[in-house]
Amino acid sequence: MKPVNLITAICENNGIGIKGDLPWRLKNEMAYFTRMTSQTKNPELQNAVLMGRKTWDSVPPKYKPFSNRINAVVSKHKTDFPDGILVYKSVAEAIKNIQSNDNVESIWIIGGYGAYKEALDKKLCDKLFITRILQEFECDAFFPEFSLNDYILIQEADISSEVQEEKGIRYEFKVYQKK
Repeated sequence: MKPVNLITAICENNGIGIKGDLPWRLKNEMAYFTRMTSQTKNPELQNAVLMGRKTWDSVPPKYKPFSNRINAVVSKHKTDFPDGILVYKSVAEAIKNIQSNDNVESIWIIGGYGAYKEALDKKLCDKLFITRILQEFECDAFFPEFSLNDYILIQEADISSEVQEEKGIRYEFKVYQKK
């Protein structure tokens, strides 16, 4: 089975977005997101990024589709996506189908609320990669409530455990593995 990971950045009031955008502009944190969702151990393979339709719509056109990754969108109604974008009705359906793709090394759930909620409620994730933004931001999109009781905090060798600071905003990378 291919690993299924969730990646997000969450501020102290549990916010993840505002008006279809990120509440913060952190170049190094975005580079971390790109590195984590792009890098593979096997250079012959790619990772898949899985997102909800609103997350897809919020990505600036110059970044769509996410390069060097297989892009998959969960949408219950919309079907007119660009060629090459995989479309599914649910996160569970997407994971089941992507698991059978021999060109995929791992699956990354990248947002938003609905995709995160389904993945957490159904316990579909092997690891959670959570950037904790150490202050509050005005947000209108929030990370779903969930319990870390099913996960253990781990330290990945290639991820800093130090608090980072960028533009006066402090944040830290946390990785949780399913027990």
